Amino acid sequence: MYNAGFVPQFSFHVYDHPMARGFQNRFSTQYRCYSVSMLAGPNDRSDVEKGGKIIMPPSALDQLSRLNITYPMLFKLTNKNSDRMTHCGVLEFVADEGICYLPHWMMQNLLLEEGGLVQVESVNLMVATYSKFQPQSPDFLDITNPKAVLENALRNFACLTTGDVIAINYNEKIYELRVMETKPDKAVSIIECDMNVDFDAPLGYKEPERRPQHQEDFSIFAFTGSGNRLDGKTKGIEPSPVPIAPSDIKRGIPNYDFKMGRITFIRNSRPQPKKTVEDDDAMNRFIAFSGEGQSLRKKGRKP
Repeated sequence: MYNAGFVPQFSFHVYDHPMARGFQNRFSTQYRCYSVSMLAGPNDRSDVEKGGKIIMPPSALDQLSRLNITYPMLFKLTNKNSDRMTHCGVLEFVADEGICYLPHWMMQNLLLEEGGLVQVESVNLMVATYSKFQPQSPDFLDITNPKAVLENALRNFACLTTGDVIAINYNEKIYELRVMETKPDKAVSIIECDMNVDFDAPLGYKEPERRPQHQEDFSIFAFTGSGNRLDGKTKGIEPSPVPIAPSDIKRGIPNYDFKMGRITFIRNSRPQPKKTVEDDDAMNRFIAFSGEGQSLRKKGRKP
């Protein structure tokens, strides 16, 4: 079993030969690849699905130990049939001979089916300084602190490749993120690095529509209505409203006796003349029904 925290030391001799110098750091072989669910054994290996590392056979460790490799062990995976490639680390060397086990998201990126052939080559990658991700669903915005969640998930990854769609597990839910950009190269190592992380807007995300702020129009138009005839016909001349400037509006005298909860209706009527003493005497002398009656007949004539 390969322990990522332990770096084994090997002692061997390499002959100073042009061919030996050309192949001393190169590990390249083909394996039949399967998803982790096909891994035999009672132990649950769902941890492989949560990261970017693969499981290789013990013979790979034996072969790598004979080479002057650089730690940590990083590999380039290539599907020659589809010309797709990605990069990964190694978690353990416990697979059956001729077989390697990959996370499901990695097999999707490589367009590999169960039992497909994958080329595995050892590589050296530059340490990452920057990366940008695009969530593949707006559901990623529901996470309170997405950077902290991503940082914790990337601890199970050894490297990143621009264009890959990685999968992280948070609160029993799988979130997919596309690697939009990596610096200083298109494939970088993220082991013990200080990396700045940015996010693009999630795929399918739509910003909420903002209502335009309308400017208040203080223009007042007098008599803007149109007249109607009793016979239902429309009048031939439409009114042409004339705008009235706010300065032309004369305001009334405020009611200084106003009280809360009290409404005063002011009617525009002429003031009544003041009553005089003579008017009061005339009203007192007035007797109702005191007039004389008139008849249509003249008196003294018989009918």
